[in-house]
Amino acid sequence: MSLMHRLLFGLILVLIASTTARAAEQPNILFLFADDQRADSIGAWGNPHIQTPHIDSLVKQGFSFRNNYCFGSDSGAVCIPSRAMVHTGRTWMHSNHQMNGEVTLGELLRKNGYETFGTGKWHNGGPSLLRSFDRGENVFMGGMCDHTRVPISEIVDGKLVSHGIQDGEFSSEQFADAAVKYLQTRDEKKPFFAYVAFTAPHDPRNPPEKFRKMYYSKRPPLPENFLPQLNFNNGSLVIRDEMLAAWPRDPKVVSEQLCEYYGLVSHMDEQIGRILKALDETGERDNTIIVYAADHGLGMGSHGLLGKQSVFEHSMKCPLIFVGPGIPRNESSEAFSYLLDIYPTLCSLLGIEAPDRVEGESLAGIWKGETESVRETVFLPYQETQRSVRDKRWKLCVYPKINFQQLFDLQNDPYEQHNLADDPKYAAQKVRLMSKLKQWREKMGDEAPLSVEKPAAQFIDLTGHKRKPDVHQPEWIVEKYFE
Repeated sequence: MSLMHRLLFGLILVLIASTTARAAEQPNILFLFADDQRADSIGAWGNPHIQTPHIDSLVKQGFSFRNNYCFGSDSGAVCIPSRAMVHTGRTWMHSNHQMNGEVTLGELLRKNGYETFGTGKWHNGGPSLLRSFDRGENVFMGGMCDHTRVPISEIVDGKLVSHGIQDGEFSSEQFADAAVKYLQTRDEKKPFFAYVAFTAPHDPRNPPEKFRKMYYSKRPPLPENFLPQLNFNNGSLVIRDEMLAAWPRDPKVVSEQLCEYYGLVSHMDEQIGRILKALDETGERDNTIIVYAADHGLGMGSHGLLGKQSVFEHSMKCPLIFVGPGIPRNESSEAFSYLLDIYPTLCSLLGIEAPDRVEGESLAGIWKGETESVRETVFLPYQETQRSVRDKRWKLCVYPKINFQQLFDLQNDPYEQHNLADDPKYAAQKVRLMSKLKQWREKMGDEAPLSVEKPAAQFIDLTGHKRKPDVHQPEWIVEKYFE
């Protein structure tokens, strides 16, 4: 080999080494994503009735956004557009469920030298999954299932391979198993993006027996705004989620389901602890950004609702926590955020330019003290049946199909129990918020009407309405709640 060739070869080795070193210095990302978790179901966020020690540890080690929302939905399966919004940084009004034509978060990170891994729920089609992840194990390509009978798939040589239904092991354990295995076998020459999407605490509410009994014996209280029935027709009352208990809601039945719901959260929390322990064992904890979030909230008896198909706070507000290098510890903000802000926030932390199409805002400036907020109001559009806008204190909800409105003073009425829409004293607030709603609608290109000429009946009584269980409910739940 000539001197020139040796010098050239040496230069190539130096470039390779420096590139590898730079990649290794980039922060890793561990994204933990719950399914149907209310924002008020975290111990460290003020709920003394639930046990979430590992999520609590993330709260103490990181920065919480206490007014975080899902940007509504065009589907009763709110999780589908919600997840699309997370992985594209775009609203459902400007994107699509399959994320066609979008650069997903995983796809962008792959292009920037990250090894990407996914496990758990992926409800947005195979092509977007394969674009997003190099590796995937125990992937659930669906919306819901019995937690003890999960159909799983794997990414093998860039293709999705189904392994069918796996009986016995609980969903949260399967996904944690895959995450732990990945952390132990990852490519150590690259930074990693590990996405762990649990199906808990989505129903069926069948946590392992130990985790429901711990709440049966020490019951959490019913929600402050519990009702036997919602006192108006919001357009999404006779759907699967709402049929999991009879009308009017029996407080004893809702109490049982709340215990089971909390059990799912606590069991998931235990599995999160396993993943965090595995991360510690890699020695990469101090160089890893951890995101904890959920796709939306859930009714669980609030306002007489069990599901998430509403614009009430309990359904659209959800957890969001960031932990990692340069992020303040045990601090929080009341600034408004959306799940679609996660994408640009991670881009800003990694020094990677977000695609121009991303509509979310980086939240990093909030904890850096550079700004107090990235938006002054929150817009919550749900199908064509509900529209809402809120600021720090006031919230307006519009139900076009029944020509009905609600106005809440969230400062004095955080549980949205006292409708002030028809009180003349608050007419100015309603006019002001209508103007904010109009601004959002113009920005989003939202042309759904806010009223109709022939409104439907404002109230429907569902007492005695026929119900039947979906195929995913295990036998003991069918016996307990349907027979």
